[in-house]
Amino acid sequence: MLKKILIIEDEHSIATLLSYNLIQAGFETIIAHDGKQGYELALEGDPSLIVLDLMLPSMDGVEVCKSLRQKKINTPIIMLTAKGDEFDKVLGLELGADDYMTKPFSPREVVARIKAVLRRASQVPSPEQDSSMPISLGTLEVYPDQFEVFLDKKQIEFTPKEFELLVYLMENKNRVLTRDQLLSAVWNYDFAGDTRIVDVHISHLRDKIEDNSRKPIFIKTIRGLGYKFEGPKKV
Repeated sequence: MLKKILIIEDEHSIATLLSYNLIQAGFETIIAHDGKQGYELALEGDPSLIVLDLMLPSMDGVEVCKSLRQKKINTPIIMLTAKGDEFDKVLGLELGADDYMTKPFSPREVVARIKAVLRRASQVPSPEQDSSMPISLGTLEVYPDQFEVFLDKKQIEFTPKEFELLVYLMENKNRVLTRDQLLSAVWNYDFAGDTRIVDVHISHLRDKIEDNSRKPIFIKTIRGLGYKFEGPKKV
């Protein structure tokens, strides 16, 4: 069965170009030209991935992304933003988008990004890995197959990409991981040096699991290198 890509884009020429290239690459596509229609199709059409423009009539991309995540719809989202608009990129990531691209872009690059995101989303734990068992460190417990995180026995909500990053950090605890390593492992492709996406997600993880995000216990910054997941020190 072909994977279905939902394109929510009000510029007809861009939507048509994306659809053509995706069909050529072996995907099925659905197109919506306004946010409200796109949101409804995202709920009802069961797409494998959503390409979502930020500026849309009736319901903008921010609201579409936010509403889908609030309904626990974890379908991967690639957000399209205006060129050079750093605020839009960060905002999209904060709301749970898995990736962003700036206009103008190469349709071939969009197809490559979509394949990378889908490839990552389809990966399952290896047979020898019992994902029903929690990954624990101190009072932090993560259940990979249940998409659940508990801190001091209280459940914390994460976006899909935040959750994936947390699992990877915990699986590699006490190792220094560079931003490029995290980009490759969690996002599964090269962002051409744009490591802002890592910093944004690390910041949100800290806001959720640290008592004081300015003095983190779990996720330490290793100056000039990257990050290391340590956990609380034993007294």
